[in-house]
Amino acid sequence: MSDMMRNLLCLALAAIVVAAAPSQQPSTPAHSATAQQTAAPAPQQAPASAAQPAQQTDTAGDEKTPVITVPVNEVPLIFTVTDGHGRYIPNLQQSDFALLDNQRAPLRVNRFRQQINLPLRVGLLIDTSTSIHSRFQFEQESATEFLLEVLKAKGDRAFVMGFDVTPDLTEDWTNDLDALETGVNRLKSGGGTALFDAVYTACRDKLLTSRGPEPVRKALIVISDGDDNQSRVYLNESIKECQRADTIIYSISTNWTPSRGPGDKVMQELAVETGGEAFFPPNVEDMATSFSDIETELRSQYELDYTPADFKADGSFRTIYLYCFNRGYHVHARTGYFAPKD
Repeated sequence: MSDMMRNLLCLALAAIVVAAAPSQQPSTPAHSATAQQTAAPAPQQAPASAAQPAQQTDTAGDEKTPVITVPVNEVPLIFTVTDGHGRYIPNLQQSDFALLDNQRAPLRVNRFRQQINLPLRVGLLIDTSTSIHSRFQFEQESATEFLLEVLKAKGDRAFVMGFDVTPDLTEDWTNDLDALETGVNRLKSGGGTALFDAVYTACRDKLLTSRGPEPVRKALIVISDGDDNQSRVYLNESIKECQRADTIIYSISTNWTPSRGPGDKVMQELAVETGGEAFFPPNVEDMATSFSDIETELRSQYELDYTPADFKADGSFRTIYLYCFNRGYHVHARTGYFAPKD
């Protein structure tokens, strides 16, 4: 670590320690996204507030969800911490971390909480292209079991979307488990693979939409081999749309070959750039284990809400660097966000 970065982190630590907020947790540095396709999609995208979590258009079941109004210049950062064996680390203190926003320490930390019980907003995005035909039924069964396990609270919601050349929404936002299972079973395999288009569309049309100020935890579960051959958008464009929607991607690779190809790199990048995790089960039977790990992570997260030192509502992308001083721990957090634009 350079002297300049070490000095910046010390300043950040001082800002976090001084801030009046209890709790715990870390995050990881960014990696650059790589482009892979050609034209941006025609539908218009709305700018997302860095501090305004998205909500769907469903209307039932949220009456008892606590409402917390978040100022436009307050950034909510949700993350997890694991050790070298992938085990989640609880009970870390605020002083265990340093935070930089746009390479500056935050003005103040407003909240720092462990294992928060925010409602879940989970999108299930399943590759239905010809390349996964032989394992498609098992993927459907594992995905259904995941939804049955993860959606526990009345405030939780999920949607189901398949994709080959085009995305296909088979069940919109709901907490009706029977409807979600039906949505998974309605998916049919066949066609090419437009993964980047599907990720972009899911984030823009389902996860970027907002209904109110209530904070939620948003995640997109992507099941694919990562071999895109039909998209009109680049990989980095789909990642940026997820960042605008404050959405974490958990990717599960369906590439069972011993060698790791370009598709695996894509699945890794989608996850890392959005603060999630990529899973590479060695065979289709182990896919259920990956879903179980995602469920555990969604219930083992931390929240750090802070006010940046030099916040400007100009629509620019601002980098986040959350650092844990215990070098044996790994932080999973988004690498940045788009500020709202006046």
